[in-house]
Amino acid sequence: MRKAFVLLSCSLSLVLLVSCVAPPEPGEQATDPSATAGSPAQGNITEGTLSQDAGQQGAIKTTGTDSLTAHQEGTLPEEGALADVLFDFDRSELGDAARDVLQRNSDWIKQNPGVSIEIEGHADNRGTNEYNLALGARRAQAVKDYLVTLGNAPDRLTTISYGEELPVCGVSSEECWGKNRRAHFVVRTQKPSS
Repeated sequence: MRKAFVLLSCSLSLVLLVSCVAPPEPGEQATDPSATAGSPAQGNITEGTLSQDAGQQGAIKTTGTDSLTAHQEGTLPEEGALADVLFDFDRSELGDAARDVLQRNSDWIKQNPGVSIEIEGHADNRGTNEYNLALGARRAQAVKDYLVTLGNAPDRLTTISYGEELPVCGVSSEECWGKNRRAHFVVRTQKPSS
């Protein structure tokens, strides 16, 4: 009976100790992806740039958040090393300005082979939820396809559609809707060094 009580006490103490560990402060870099367990972006590194400073070869400097995490925190997603691509109303085709942005983004992706990229597709709030989710998916896929034609490995690029669910602007105006019709980039992971 005493052994069971000691075992139960030790287990309870361990649980209490683990639950008291504070998560990293915003802007603080976790060295182990599991250190962010429980957060919406569990194990993910959001938009950032590779840093060769202070002897941390391949370390990621976090500079932004993905749209879902930003929405849950009541903030806007920050644009990091990779610029967003904007689309015309009800279109998923890439214009000249979008291709220019994607060329610069592609150059960054190629210079940073240790990361994979999630491409978020978004739409404005005109149309049904189902239609806008499909439109966001087509936009994200169009961006991925173009990045692949520029020489980026398709296995480093993933897509997700949020449709109209995570706007960056909530005003009903053409200017605001134009900001919501976008593909947003998130640097997701760093591949382990060989």
